[in-house]
Formats: sequence, structure tokens, C-alpha cells
Amino acid sequence: MLDRASTFSDPEVIRLLQTKFIPVAIDQAYHRRQKDAEGRFYQKIANQSPRKIGEGTTQGHFVATADGALLGFRNNRGGERALNLLHSALRRFDPGRTGADPLERGQVDRRYVYAPPDGGLVVRVHAKILGGYEETENPWRRMFQEGLGRDNLWVRKDEHDALTEGILPESLMIRLARFHLVDNTRGEPPMWRREDVRENRSSLNDGQLNGFVHLKTKGGEREYKADLLGRVEVLDGRVVRFDVVAKGLFRGEGPYTRGAPKGNFPLAIGFQIADGSDIADSIPPQGSRGWLDDYIRNR
Repeated sequence: MLDRASTFSDPEVIRLLQTKFIPVAIDQAYHRRQKDAEGRFYQKIANQSPRKIGEGTTQGHFVATADGALLGFRNNRGGERALNLLHSALRRFDPGRTGADPLERGQVDRRYVYAPPDGGLVVRVHAKILGGYEETENPWRRMFQEGLGRDNLWVRKDEHDALTEGILPESLMIRLARFHLVDNTRGEPPMWRREDVRENRSSLNDGQLNGFVHLKTKGGEREYKADLLGRVEVLDGRVVRFDVVAKGLFRGEGPYTRGAPKGNFPLAIGFQIADGSDIADSIPPQGSRGWLDDYIRNR
């Protein structure tokens, strides 16, 4: 979120990335662990930087040649810093250097390469805090305050089939509540545990979805009470519309989502069918990281 607002909104950064580079966005938490060709290629690049494999996170911006030679690295934000990195990499790049042989994909490490359930659905999820922040003149703090959370909800085939019959599966609504009714507008949020779901009632009648969810941690440090309202439409045996909004009062923050408004603040979360037109539609849900089966089965 902050990278989009502070770095990749710079027109010159965008121009250079579109004309001089091949941008690639990955989840380094997966790639630094993957035991396959793609993982080894990323690990080769990272090991030339200050962020070595096996020494913690390798977050940052890397610039490398097609054969994996590192041209530059930064782990900070801002258009000017990004431009310095890109221009420095261009100066170091030797266009006369022979090209690299294509990587053989080979067998992928299925522990970290996920695909949506066959016959299921991908639903885009966006979160927005609607108020409660103290006014600030600090542009960086304002970026946090105006941030928009982005994630994907995966729907199993059996749940998709149930929706086409006008049935709202309990398993789907539990997954939606636990892993997607979170405040991810400032970073990676903690997910809700099963016991945190205090109330989760919803109904689907003639395509109209109504519901209410109450989520609260055992210690009470985080809580969310939200009403759900939406429309579900089916065409030719497939769900073509899943427009749902959760809106209510949220309280608290996580270790990586510091800086939340004080007390209760309004949080809205929207759900909409993904059509595959956005490259982000293929990204696995945040809540599935490292435990896809737990996410899918609500364990």
C-alpha cells in the first residue's frame, strides 16, 4: 500500500519501469524458501544483496540482469530513492552482455505455489478505514491513513455449487470472517482464530445477502462488529456477481499494523468477483500463507 502511494505513483518511475525494465512482484516469504528453479533464481539474486537467505526477511527492491547478476538493491520508499536505484542500475548494466538461457521450470515446490480451487471462485477484497484518524500534515502518515487494503478470497467448488443453488455455506462465511474481516490497510494483519468468532449469522434469500459478524480476541485487544449486505447472482450455473460489503466498528491493531486510530473506528470491507483482468487476481489469500489447507478447511 505505502509503496504504491509513495514510490510507484511517481510518473518517472512508472515510465522507466515500463520502458527499461521488466517489473516482477513476488512474495519473498515464499521465494526465499522455495526449493525449485524459480526459488533458486531469486535466492541467487538476494544472496548478492545485504539481505542474505537464511538471515530473516529479504524484503526490498532488487534490480538484476536476466542471468541473475544483481545491479542494485534498496529497502526504502520514495520516488526519488527509487529513481536513484533505477538510474544506478542502468549505468551498471552492460547491453553488450550475452543473454541468459531461459530457466527450465521443472517441478515446482507445491508448498509455496498455490492455485485457486478447481471449480471455485476468486473474490477481490478491499478494506478502507472511513474515519477516526487524527489530522496530520505529515505526508507519510497521511499515506497510511488513506491506505486501501487488498486481498483475494478463495471459494471452494462445493461452496460455489451451493451458492448457485441459493445456499450460503457456513464454511464460506467462517472463512470470510476469520481471514478477510481484518484491518490490512497499514500492513500484514493478524487473522482471527475460530474462537474469536463470537457471532456469525447470515442469510441468502432471492440473491439478497444479509448478515452480522462479531469478532473479538480472547484478551479483547481486537474487536470488529459489522453488518453484511450484498447481492449474489447466478448465470448458467455459475456465480457471476458476489457484491458484498461489511461495515462496522473495529478496535485494535496487530504487530505489523501499528498506528490504528484510537478506540473504535469505522472499517468497511468490500467483496467482488474477480474476472482475471487484474494480475493481482492470481495472488493467493494472505491468510493462506504457509497453511493453505487450514485456510481452505477453516481448521
